[in-house]
Amino acid sequence: MRKFLLFSLLCFALECAAQEPDRYSNPVFEPVLADPSVIRDPKTGLFYAFGTADDWGDGKGPRWVPMLQSKNLTQWRYVKNALRQKPQWKEKGGVWAPDVNRVNGKYYMYYAFSTWGDPNPGIGLAIADSLNGDFIDQGKIFLSAEVDVPNSIDPCFFEDRGKKYLFWGSFSDLPTQGTYAIELSEDGRSVADIHKKTKIAAGDWEAVMIHKEGDYYYFFGSKGSCCEGLNSKYHVLVGRSKHLLGPYLDKEGYPITERGRGTLLIQGNDRFVGTGHNARLIRDDNGQDWFLYHGFNARKGKLSNGTDRRVLLMEPLFWKDGWPEIKGQGTSSVKQRAPVFK
Repeated sequence: MRKFLLFSLLCFALECAAQEPDRYSNPVFEPVLADPSVIRDPKTGLFYAFGTADDWGDGKGPRWVPMLQSKNLTQWRYVKNALRQKPQWKEKGGVWAPDVNRVNGKYYMYYAFSTWGDPNPGIGLAIADSLNGDFIDQGKIFLSAEVDVPNSIDPCFFEDRGKKYLFWGSFSDLPTQGTYAIELSEDGRSVADIHKKTKIAAGDWEAVMIHKEGDYYYFFGSKGSCCEGLNSKYHVLVGRSKHLLGPYLDKEGYPITERGRGTLLIQGNDRFVGTGHNARLIRDDNGQDWFLYHGFNARKGKLSNGTDRRVLLMEPLFWKDGWPEIKGQGTSSVKQRAPVFK
């Protein structure tokens, strides 16, 4: 009888451990999903994540914007490549940092087209009728030289008060360096006036994401080295403004158009390093916000083919005195409560 009870208790414990839909641990997807963009399908409730084009070292070649699908943000499966082929409007480059949004009843993917150290990268657009459909390339929005912003990568779309805007930019020390915003045309397929842009942040930022919460607009951005494997120093900082086009200030009141400014949100720790380039915040059915981003497992580094092993990570994000916070300011490595979607 005693053996039977012990066996029953063991089976119950194993069953409970195998059925932990309310718990998760990092990473939520691997081997690679760099520079994630996450969006929920309003019809099915499914989540889709898109990332920078990468070769996963599995013999299948480059994935031109890998597309993942999930019911709960914690369990993801690779579906397909969002793009069937590499865009043709630029001779050389990879597709980086896609930003997918619902625009005018369709799904717009703004993306960067660049090589490492590219003197003239640019921003392009691809459109799909549904989130799991094929995104058809529409060509470039602009090149760095055309808009006079060096290192024009990392697009972020934002619609506010009936107007559409594109935020973009990356690291640079040149006189016109920085993250900028520009108004788009009504259909979102071009800029309204390429000569009318607003500087939002200094050239020590990249990977901008804009979020509206209460009376403020929040600028989330990354600083530090993104892509040096286990030596990567990527981290995320924040500024806020009462106006979409700024000025954005950090918690100490300094404008983020000055280099070295920003309020720390998350940085590397002994388990995960190079933590940055976050997606838009996702709010679950309990009102909890979730912060998805990439980073390196400090014990793994690169894939065997040399690709940066930037895995998909997730943290609950809290608000305190009008500022976003992540507990411990680093990636969690233990099981914790999962998002709730009914």
